[in-house]
Amino acid sequence: MTYDDKLKQELNTYDNNTHIHDLPDIYNYWTYKYLKPIGESCGISQVNEFFVDYMLASAKRCQTDKSLFASIGSGNCDIEIEIIQLLRQKGLKDFSIECIEINANMLDRGYQLAKQLDLLDYISFSQMDINQWRSHQTYSAIMANQSLHHIQNLEGLFATVKATLHQQGSFVVSDMIGRNGHQRWPEALAIVQDFWRQLPDKYKYNHQLQRHEADYINWDCSSEGFEGIRAQDILPLLLQQFNFELFIGFSNVIDVFIDRGFGHNFDVNNPLDTDFIDKVHACDERAIRQGQIKPTHMVASMRKTAVDQPLYSRGLSPEFCVREVTET
Repeated sequence: MTYDDKLKQELNTYDNNTHIHDLPDIYNYWTYKYLKPIGESCGISQVNEFFVDYMLASAKRCQTDKSLFASIGSGNCDIEIEIIQLLRQKGLKDFSIECIEINANMLDRGYQLAKQLDLLDYISFSQMDINQWRSHQTYSAIMANQSLHHIQNLEGLFATVKATLHQQGSFVVSDMIGRNGHQRWPEALAIVQDFWRQLPDKYKYNHQLQRHEADYINWDCSSEGFEGIRAQDILPLLLQQFNFELFIGFSNVIDVFIDRGFGHNFDVNNPLDTDFIDKVHACDERAIRQGQIKPTHMVASMRKTAVDQPLYSRGLSPEFCVREVTET
């Protein structure tokens, strides 16, 4: 597919999607039992509060008359509006978040919600292709929430982030960093297939692609749109451009069983189902810590300048979590 074809597919996918953050109940089970403690060990209880805390700290360091933030690929802007409310609760008064998004319908939903909540003084909306984003603004912090894995021109984007970020500012990110198209690398795929063979057929229906998969299909999600188009390049390129002040790398194999595709097949009220998820997580975490497989997700904050004592969850540095690409 050409770039224009992929762009059209991407716009169509999200045009009427008002619940882009909804996930299966089994995902929430796993999050509260396993991911939440990992975050709390780094002072993070929820992803929104993570953004707020690091953006607020960045604004205090920058000491500008008005703190200007940017959100890359803001979608419906619901997360950004929650962040505005939390920033105000924490005492930040003079600030604005610029929401940058290519989909006009999604930006309009954000505008309507901000208007309803009387928050238009704290938010602006810029419709553009992030792959071509340029700005003359200086931002106290720039955030990206699950948007970088949709970007093809990562080099250009990160150069713009670095050029427009205040010298004391932070680039605050929650995103996916696994193999392109959210496929599994061979070493992780082998573990997925081992667990797949243990599952009865009723757990093998893919709700996203609406098909039964007797054998797990290592599907390339980027084959039609931009989903995971260059996910495996995100972390290596960030390491080239920025200095990490916080890095939390997590999950790989478990993704397959708790995400939108197959996660709906698991019942949080069925001990057999939750026991299986517990077993997959334990294997996943052990393999990640040993370096056998690499995390497919990260929560991170980065600076332009060197950081004396970066915080790495479970001692897993961003360098350790890079999967060297020796095969495709």
